Amino acid sequence: MTVMTRRLGRSDLQVSALGLGCWAIGGAMAAGDQQLGYAGVDDDLAVQGLHRAVELGITLFDTADAYGAGHSERLLGTVLADHPDVLVATKFGNTIDESTRQLTGIDTSPAYVRQALHASLRRLGRDRIDLYQLHTPDVDDARAAELVNTLEELATEGLIRWYGISTDDPGRAEIFAAGPRCTAVQLQLNVLDENPEMLAVCERHDLAALCRSPLAMGLLGGQYTSTSRLPADDIRGRQPEWLRWFIDGSPAPDFLERLEAVRHILTADGRTPAQGALAWIWAHHPQTVPLPGFRNPAQVAENAGALDHGPLSRSQHRDVETILDRLPAGV
Repeated sequence: MTVMTRRLGRSDLQVSALGLGCWAIGGAMAAGDQQLGYAGVDDDLAVQGLHRAVELGITLFDTADAYGAGHSERLLGTVLADHPDVLVATKFGNTIDESTRQLTGIDTSPAYVRQALHASLRRLGRDRIDLYQLHTPDVDDARAAELVNTLEELATEGLIRWYGISTDDPGRAEIFAAGPRCTAVQLQLNVLDENPEMLAVCERHDLAALCRSPLAMGLLGGQYTSTSRLPADDIRGRQPEWLRWFIDGSPAPDFLERLEAVRHILTADGRTPAQGALAWIWAHHPQTVPLPGFRNPAQVAENAGALDHGPLSRSQHRDVETILDRLPAGV
């Protein structure tokens, strides 16, 4: 089985061009009364999905200590114990209470970074993290530079291989990019949300662009309509300020309209809407690695099926950009 691959930024690591995001399988988590997890998650189905992903050639899994307040990492650890060649990316910065599944604050001090790293290593059952990422990028420049120094020390000690940052702030990404073993930026990118400034940073510094929310938290899967309503215990049921694709549990009408306008292109050549949305990302920039979420083996198989189709053609990508009125003037 041959799976499309991409180089992970500056590193010598080749990864499947599709990774999988493990936020959803973490299940319940919250900050106070704000739900930040996904409802209706079944651990058995999640584990089956992880096994299926490995069978289909997925070699990069992205998680965080915050996802399910440690639960996502533990699930990954149970499956990947027999697959040391599969790469794990995780994140730090949030303080968590595993017993209540609460995010209790933010700590990016060097001492806490080390504490969080060792806790993640225990949950994952690994001796080293392949890619360690800052999850809470709202730090000042001095703290960002201090974090780079700390992460370089952890890499020298062999506790991590490479590091990165999850952010849509080009300035913060530039500070991390100055670190020799920074190799990735996790940024928001999907067919409804361009991110040209962040992609430019990745291009300048030869960093992998790991794409979070590549399916707009499920909206681009094409299953939701104007009458869909998600439960209150789902993050999309009462969304935090930054979540734009759903409003009080229903898809945002303007995003639904934009999806419908390009659906015929995304589903060309036998693709599902989700597969077409992933194919757009690969066509959009050569350094991208989308990280769609999943909760069961069927979703894993559909996402992985995008690899069989590959990127949209240049003409298909151009047609999407034309319909969404995103082509530069004069092109």
